[in-house]
Amino acid sequence: MKKVILVFSFLIATVSNGQELDITPQNSWFKAGINAGIPIGDAADFSSFTVGLDLRGQYLVNPNFGIGIASGYTHFLGKDGADDFGIIPVGGFARYYFKQEGLFIGSDLGYAFLTNVDQNSGGFYVNPQIGYHNKKWNIYGYYQHTFAENSTDIQTIGIGATYNIMF
Repeated sequence: MKKVILVFSFLIATVSNGQELDITPQNSWFKAGINAGIPIGDAADFSSFTVGLDLRGQYLVNPNFGIGIASGYTHFLGKDGADDFGIIPVGGFARYYFKQEGLFIGSDLGYAFLTNVDQNSGGFYVNPQIGYHNKKWNIYGYYQHTFAENSTDIQTIGIGATYNIMF
């Protein structure tokens, strides 16, 4: 949890930096989308597929660098009699856009809450991404790793897409 607080503190300090934020449709937007993935590592033993919702609020610090908050829901479909479960991530993210349209890289950092899992509430998560973007869409590949309690690692690789809604 200390890492999550540190990340949020860094994001707030980076954005504010003693300056007033000028939120406009050119530098800020809401992103909503879907993703699908395949569990790997320990998670592959009890889940066969994931599907999820991706929600983000982004502020462009400059034309090439954006920061924001990230959340959503990822549903893990159980296999071999295992129950379905889910992850609700809450964190910050940073992205680097090489050009106004084209390749981007970025990552989420935060805490992921587990649903429908006994004796394990969640843990620190990281979600690096690489993808393509334009003014309206982001299409990306990702690797999500949740370091949950009781030495449980939940890992997924997948693809996703979000639509940008200007405010």
